[in-house]
Amino acid sequence: MSPPKHVDLLVLAAAAVVFVLAGFSLLGYAAAAAAWLAQRAIQWLAQRRSGEALKAGNRQRAMGIIAATTLGRVWLMATVVLLAGIVERTAGLSAAILLAALFTISMGSSGLAYLLEPEGQSVQPR
Repeated sequence: MSPPKHVDLLVLAAAAVVFVLAGFSLLGYAAAAAAWLAQRAIQWLAQRRSGEALKAGNRQRAMGIIAATTLGRVWLMATVVLLAGIVERTAGLSAAILLAALFTISMGSSGLAYLLEPEGQSVQPR
């Protein structure tokens, strides 16, 4: 069985339909979508760089990259929610709810992907 890697992106696309049909703030959706896609790009880049650092044998650098980008991604999403809420109160609330749902789904799918990953494919500590 293939691990679910991009379920959060499918939920983000489905949320667009829900936002339009339910009449929720499209500014909130746009803000949450932009923040989510930006943080996913940062996550991809961080995983790539930390993988390179691990291959070079530099575990501290790999851990530092992951730690710094994780905190930065959270701050990015929080800032976007705050700014959307300043512009339009309902936009901030809808962005916060959507980002919380996406984060929960992303964490769950990452855990499931890890559990379903074949034994030899993960990076093993030396």
